[in-house]
Formats: sequence, C-alpha cells, structure tokens
Amino acid sequence: MGLPRIFTYRGKTLEEMKKMTLEEFARLLPARERRSLLKRGLTEQQKILLKKLRSGKEFVKTHVRDMIIIPEMVGKKIGVYNGKEFVPVEIKPEMIGHRLGEFAPTRKRVKHSSPGVGATRSSKFVPLK
Repeated sequence: MGLPRIFTYRGKTLEEMKKMTLEEFARLLPARERRSLLKRGLTEQQKILLKKLRSGKEFVKTHVRDMIIIPEMVGKKIGVYNGKEFVPVEIKPEMIGHRLGEFAPTRKRVKHSSPGVGATRSSKFVPLK
C-alpha cells in the first residue's frame, strides 16, 4: 500500500494555504473568484460570517451563499440557507475555491411517478375499483 495522500491545491498544502494572507491565497484561485476577492474584496455579510467562524462556534447559520470557501473555513460546519431551510454543510479541503451556495441546492430533484388517471388514452378505460 502507498503513502496516505496529502491534499494539495495548485501545489500548496492546506497548512501552507492557512499561513497565507487572503491576497496571496486569492492569486491561486480561478479568474472569477480571484477577481472577486482582489478587486472587490469581501462584502460586509462575508466579513460578519468570517468573524462568526473565527469566534469558535461549532455551527454557524448563514444566508451568504456567494462566500468563497477559504482554507481557514476547512473543518467547520455551516448551515447554508437554500430559500427554505438551512442545509448543513461540512467544509472539506476539496471545497476550497468554490462558493457555499454550490453545496446547498435550491431546487429539489424531480421524481416522476406513474402517470395518473386520464394521462394516457388507455388509462381512460381502467376501472376505478
């Protein structure tokens, strides 16, 4: 058996990324996320969310679906609002660089059952007993 796999993101380990400043980390991200962090910075709601996460609470609820997942969030549990309820999301290293909203779907999966009475020509003649 091989060695245990160490998580890396663009050649950097999780520990190296945690030591970086937000600007240094942003340079590793894809264009859309990088521009969002470097040019626009964090919004007030995003700053409040980071402050709550740093305070040490084990579960934080939030409506901030556009927050980019940064290394210091790894291991935390966040309740992300999907428009109806707070979906619990545990942040894993593989989620770095994505947004919180990607892990809390807003639409339910469509589940089709059998067709109802009158849906097809043959079902009109089915006895209702």
